[in-house]
Amino acid sequence: MIRENVRTVSSGYLMLVALAVAQFGFGYAIFKSAVALSVPGIIGFGLASVVVAICWAGLFMVHPNEAKVLQLFGKYVGTTHEPGLKWANPFYAKTAVSTRVRNFESGKLKVNDSRGSPIEIAAVVVWKVFDTAEALFEVDDYDEFVQIQSESALRNLSTTYPYEPHEGEGTALRSHPAEIAQALREEIQDRLEQAGVTVIEARISHLAYSPEIANAMLRRQQASAIIAARTQLVRGAVGMVEMALDELKKGEVVELDEERKAAMVSNLLVVLCGEESAQPVVNTGSLYT
Repeated sequence: MIRENVRTVSSGYLMLVALAVAQFGFGYAIFKSAVALSVPGIIGFGLASVVVAICWAGLFMVHPNEAKVLQLFGKYVGTTHEPGLKWANPFYAKTAVSTRVRNFESGKLKVNDSRGSPIEIAAVVVWKVFDTAEALFEVDDYDEFVQIQSESALRNLSTTYPYEPHEGEGTALRSHPAEIAQALREEIQDRLEQAGVTVIEARISHLAYSPEIANAMLRRQQASAIIAARTQLVRGAVGMVEMALDELKKGEVVELDEERKAAMVSNLLVVLCGEESAQPVVNTGSLYT
């Protein structure tokens, strides 16, 4: 694999002054040789002036967070990162490669999760080029390569985890966003290692069931929420009944037999677990009628 070789090049400002002075000097020398009708002088200074003109092509600009990849007749010779006006061999081909942080959002992919349920998923990937030589020479188009491989990694990840956790299950796409984001970043990075690209962040930006099962799954979620709420409510009601019986026994407020305890428990559970306000009933008979 072709690895990046950082190359130091000359300052363009010094070469700009030197080339300007040389161009003016050789031009003046050609003029003096023409006045003196000196053919060798005209030819010599003319060739020197052509060389200076060619050297002007060696000037190039490097912008901040940009690199210039240098090639000599197709051979990679190095990369310069230092911003400013620079000068290098005028026969070098100079290709600009941005090293800025970039991001893109994948399209909404329709895939199946680990249970086979169809879902829609999309992700945002933040990345940058860290090896310009690999980015240019190891893949055909590193920008397109990043997008295609990121979507491929997202598809693979979505088939590895369920959409949401159920009893006894661990990591899921909806319930563990941090773990899923880390797993997605690592999988994309593995695929982009050969392209000289580093993935800074990858996270899911859209996650939903496919329209054909969305209503059924919504009812399932609602049922699960109701069951969980009822379970919590019953546990709390039972705890309050136990506390009430213990306080009555501890304070010796009233002595209840088993039948009256059962009636009291039933009444308290109706009051505590009922969705509507309890309606009091006045007993005008004895305790047992």
